[in-house]
Amino acid sequence: QVQLVESGGGLAQPGGSLRLSCAASGSIFSINRMGWYRQVPGKERELVATITSGGTTTYADSMKGRFTISRDNAKNTVYLQMNSLKPEDTAVYYCIADARSSDLTYGSTWGQGTQVTVSS
Repeated sequence: QVQLVESGGGLAQPGGSLRLSCAASGSIFSINRMGWYRQVPGKERELVATITSGGTTTYADSMKGRFTISRDNAKNTVYLQMNSLKPEDTAVYYCIADARSSDLTYGSTWGQGTQVTVSS
């Protein structure tokens, strides 16, 4: 099975920056897509950004130009650099990985979530 551990959330001021990390571990054969979603209470989880193993990225329109997703395939880790943060970026950020385990089963795994709060 695949496990994801997120880190890097916390409190930032408007206009500030935070960097999230998500490391995958376990019985991993390969990882295709990794990415980030976010959710606020009472709303559906929404896409932030994703990146494939080949480096193809996808961003939600509201994050383009402010957030940058990257990954280290050797470390099975994905990062989200968040700049020019706004109060409306406040949410729980969840990591996702589409992975094939060593038993060759394929599926999506979610992290436990990390809180990001943007406030002065």
